[in-house]
Amino acid sequence: MKLALSDAEAAFRDELREFYTTQIPAEIRERMRNGELNLPDDIVTTQRIMNEHGIAVPNWPVESGGKDWTPLQRQIWSDEMRLACVPEPLAFNASMVGPVIARFGSQELKDRFLPATANVDIWWCQGFSEPEAGSDLASLRTTAVRDGDHYVINGQKTWTTLGQYADWIFLLARTNPDAPKRQAGISFLLAEMSTPGITLRPIKLIDGGYEVNEVFFEDVRIPADQLVGEENDGWTYAKFLLSNERTGIARIGTTKVWLSQVKDHAASTSTERGTLLDDPLFAARVAELENELLALELTQLRVSGSEADGKPNPASSILKLKGSQLQQAVTELLVDVAGPDALPFHVGTEFGSPEWAQLAAPKYLNYRKTSIYGGTNEVQRTIVASTILGL
Repeated sequence: MKLALSDAEAAFRDELREFYTTQIPAEIRERMRNGELNLPDDIVTTQRIMNEHGIAVPNWPVESGGKDWTPLQRQIWSDEMRLACVPEPLAFNASMVGPVIARFGSQELKDRFLPATANVDIWWCQGFSEPEAGSDLASLRTTAVRDGDHYVINGQKTWTTLGQYADWIFLLARTNPDAPKRQAGISFLLAEMSTPGITLRPIKLIDGGYEVNEVFFEDVRIPADQLVGEENDGWTYAKFLLSNERTGIARIGTTKVWLSQVKDHAASTSTERGTLLDDPLFAARVAELENELLALELTQLRVSGSEADGKPNPASSILKLKGSQLQQAVTELLVDVAGPDALPFHVGTEFGSPEWAQLAAPKYLNYRKTSIYGGTNEVQRTIVASTILGL
């Protein structure tokens, strides 16, 4: 068990802190801190700066632009990024389709897509979930039928995050409906969003935002060379992708920033006995969150340090499970600090409700999603029970 950084690792951390706070524009980091990023521009700008310095996609193979870092170094890279309020590299590019193409794609696909994916010259979106095929993804019904040098795709995808900005979509489709197992007969395909027959429809969320979409495919013809890997082996590639997606969902650095904001706002909120932060009950809730966050951080450090053999650690499910719970807890605490000032939304300052308070409730509502994506918390509990506890 390793619970402290070596001198070399601490120096590595300090170099990243210097980079994040001097090379990424302060106005972008401030917008990130306040939850008001300009999309897609801020993410594109940030990732291109990082890519120029060779640190946008450190988890990729070195020959594809990655870094020969240890798992712990990659963890430090992401933690310090979040602590500095730097927008993360676009997950669909950096953590999902990029590693899949680098690992399983032909050399032609690597040459065609990886440089543009690392630099966000292509903005990708994910086409996995479908109506009635979310956690049970193997029951997907979108089909891709081979027709000469093309595949013809028909079906529907949903919860396609940030698809409104996407140039391309990577998707799973059933290419062999007669396969003996549902997980078999699925292929991993790439399609340009401007292809005739693709229709994007926005889904308005409970927080009033627009970040997810439905995508419909109606006789969409794509070249057969946009198949990744082998036909009918897509489930293998999807599992590889989902393991990458789950990595980092704990977002400890982000939760630390949010908790610091909660304490700052609570210290500025007057009560009959001083400030809200002086209230024993409220202070106890903050202390409990801080303790749980510290325990999660130490667990993450232990897990990252033990993955030097390259094999996924099932304890990552604990990180995802607890990390998502703490993100939800801190957003709930922020709403409690805001009180009635959390009720107005985008009404400006004329009502006397500060802007941070107006954003508290939408953030609380939006982050109910953390216990769903990357594998639901129920799924993570099953993994923990079977692989760690042996139940």
